[in-house]
Amino acid sequence: MAAEVGGDSGAPKKGKKAGKARKPKKRPRIDMTPMVDLGFLLLTFFVLTTTMSTPNTMPVVVPPKITEKDEVEPPKIAEGKVITLLVGRGKVYYYTGIENPEMHSTDFSPKTGIRKVLLDRRREVKERYGKEDEMIVIIKMLEEAFYKDFVDILDEMAIIQQKKYALVDITPEEKELVEEYRNKMK
Repeated sequence: MAAEVGGDSGAPKKGKKAGKARKPKKRPRIDMTPMVDLGFLLLTFFVLTTTMSTPNTMPVVVPPKITEKDEVEPPKIAEGKVITLLVGRGKVYYYTGIENPEMHSTDFSPKTGIRKVLLDRRREVKERYGKEDEMIVIIKMLEEAFYKDFVDILDEMAIIQQKKYALVDITPEEKELVEEYRNKMK
């Protein structure tokens, strides 16, 4: 006789009766319904979160460059309505008015930073001119400023709902004013 691989040796097993026919074992049935539900739940979650987190852009309307032949007279603005922001790397230098400006500095912190300065200035303008939306903010970027600083200052304009602001090139006189202020604060 040939030997069987994996079969019985023919000897009766302990605790079992010899010669009894065994029923073939049924494999357990796996219900895949919860897995399909979980798959659809994950798919729905990721589709919704990606559509909700689409990047938002803030519209910035920039007028065309004026050439020398156009000779457009700039609008007359009351000096008391204006605050000029000189945005540097993580720091904002600001002054009010045009004649003999007194330079100050702050940062982007929510409680004591540029937002508080702008809200205080808006309150002063409202007391003086009667309307809250009379304040005009002039934003000038220093060469050292990062793009993040530019986005942060525009975010502050959106947060305080400032409607009147202008993005203007910085003048050499203002650069000197910032340097003088920095030297004075050392």
